[in-house]
Amino acid sequence: MNTTTNLEMLNAAIAQAMPKQLALYYGGEWHVPAGGYRPTVNPATQQVLAQAPEANAADIDAAVRKAHQGFLAWSRVPAAEKSAKLREIARRLRLHADELALLDSANCGNPLKRMQPDAHHAAGQIDYYAGLVHELKGETNPTADGGLNYTVREPLGVVARIVAYNHPLMFLAGKIAPVLAAGNSVVMKAPDQAPLSALRFAEIVDGILPPGVLNIVTGGRECGEALVRHPLVKKVALIGAVSTGAAILHGAADKIMPVTLELGGKNPLVVCPDADVDNAVLGAINGMNFTWAGQSCGSTSRLFVHEFLYDRVIEGICEKLPQLHRCGMPTDPATTMGCLISEAQFNKVMKYIDLAHAEGARLVAGGKRSADPALAKGWFVEATVFADVTPQMRIFQEEIFGPVLSVIKWSDEDQLIADINSVEYGLTASIYTRELARAHRLARRIEAGYVWINTSSAHYIGTNFGGYKKSGMGREEGLEELLSYTQVKNVHVML
Repeated sequence: MNTTTNLEMLNAAIAQAMPKQLALYYGGEWHVPAGGYRPTVNPATQQVLAQAPEANAADIDAAVRKAHQGFLAWSRVPAAEKSAKLREIARRLRLHADELALLDSANCGNPLKRMQPDAHHAAGQIDYYAGLVHELKGETNPTADGGLNYTVREPLGVVARIVAYNHPLMFLAGKIAPVLAAGNSVVMKAPDQAPLSALRFAEIVDGILPPGVLNIVTGGRECGEALVRHPLVKKVALIGAVSTGAAILHGAADKIMPVTLELGGKNPLVVCPDADVDNAVLGAINGMNFTWAGQSCGSTSRLFVHEFLYDRVIEGICEKLPQLHRCGMPTDPATTMGCLISEAQFNKVMKYIDLAHAEGARLVAGGKRSADPALAKGWFVEATVFADVTPQMRIFQEEIFGPVLSVIKWSDEDQLIADINSVEYGLTASIYTRELARAHRLARRIEAGYVWINTSSAHYIGTNFGGYKKSGMGREEGLEELLSYTQVKNVHVML
């Protein structure tokens, strides 16, 4: 089969996966956006995939009001029925996993093979929270007057969730679960760079929930700001940039409204002198998330290697990296590394590569736009590694959100900890060592919300994920997230 035929088949498959409704979904119906439309593209080819709806403030007002009506109905639905409906959403997600992966790959530039698990991960999260709906229990409290004192957990109301573009479907579909399980309604804002899988998801699950319980909008800054300031929105949760999180906090302060923020990271991976070198090399490559072109807040982009293993680890990375990650067309099942989401992100990454050269870092891998002529139209940057990075360099301090790994030599543990904790982020960390005491000591001293030992990057359903410092506030993916979408009421009865 020739290349032309393959391309035709691929384009036909993408067209088949496309949402039939290019509109806003709220109140159980589709609505033409008052804000109009704008093109959404394939970042690997610049091909316009569709004209995506662009919600403005008027659209958001209408969506939130419908969501409020949905909340009034959903909050009265018995827990067992909530659970059953959530499980049905998970079932449909699994049935449509492949088409949703293809849509995401075309729209956000991540490799198809690595996007295929995303719908299953989201379905797993939904099933997890569907199983927890009966755990929203209160307490009874002893009182001196012989009365009955007890607490109940009640939902907040309308919740707005804003998700990132690196896993559009997984974030959007999975993140509805704790909100709905707790009895709230939700307005999900899809990433404006990659909104198509969100609209297709709405088509797939349409009719399962009462009207207004699940609402999906797409749009840019006006859309997000209108959600934050709307008086009927009782909580906002974000997966995104620090600057966006700060803006949401300012808006929430005026309303005295709770927020959950999962923001950026400049995460360390520490290789100790007793580490298994081969395991550490693979961990450093996998932890950097080169698959997503480094576009992950959890990427371990600062690799601290003890001087005893420094040269061996760098040599191992330079040998293994080309075998594991080469830029390729994202929708090709053989591709192991995708492209950046946009020209703006490409220019940002290239700026940091130039800064690294200017500040004296030593380039040992990558550092250029992909030279493959077949990828010339896309925002492809080679997997890049700089050695001899120091804490004074900007690539040490600042989140790049691209495929750039910084390698730092260390020898003294106290100085290591000081350097690791010197940045304003604290999302994840990874430690490679055979010594149990050292592993726990470093894990305790590193300022990060999620720490791996002798592995990296994996998430586990039911474990609480979140960051320290500017990496965010609140925890997700576990019981704490479910409880964060409730409020506690105390009732005292004189018998």
